[in-house]
Amino acid sequence: MIIFVQNNAFVLKPLNDFPMLYKKLAASTEKALNEQVQLEAESSQYYLAMASWAEVQGYNGIAQFLYRHSDEERVHMLKLIRFINDRGGHGIVPTLKQPAVTFKNILEIFELVLSHEILVSTEINKLVDHCLQEKDYTTHTFLQWYVAEQIEEEKMATQILDKLKLIGEDKGGMYIFDRDMATLQTEDRR
Repeated sequence: MIIFVQNNAFVLKPLNDFPMLYKKLAASTEKALNEQVQLEAESSQYYLAMASWAEVQGYNGIAQFLYRHSDEERVHMLKLIRFINDRGGHGIVPTLKQPAVTFKNILEIFELVLSHEILVSTEINKLVDHCLQEKDYTTHTFLQWYVAEQIEEEKMATQILDKLKLIGEDKGGMYIFDRDMATLQTEDRR
């Protein structure tokens, strides 16, 4: 309900009478956002599995980085759920399947991270396009944070891969890389 003045009197009217003030999510948008919730949750689990494997293999710095990255993906999921709920929809907590639990090596992990981040970027871009087609500018604006975040995610994964390729099979280089990864920030750096 909203209160406004009409003929020098306060009048209470339903919020739905003011579509410019409040626009509930279209069913198709809610469905698409919940699919993104699923992808963000899967991302968190994926990076958690990678972190656990790295830790067991003795790569404690890389494990710390991946644990933080997993937490960040969960925050992305929660942000989406809260947005869906705030817009009159229902953010659905997804069922997750078991991610891979073993990996060939650290290079493979970060190749998978980059590949996965590109997938997430592709899906975010589809969501943005959907919102523009629906003329849902509120959700479009909300998603701009994810667009910018994905640029950072892809950049970071690419830079890590570049360093790993430079190190190659050098065990001393890998030792220093692992140590440095413990302090590499995963949060939004803008």
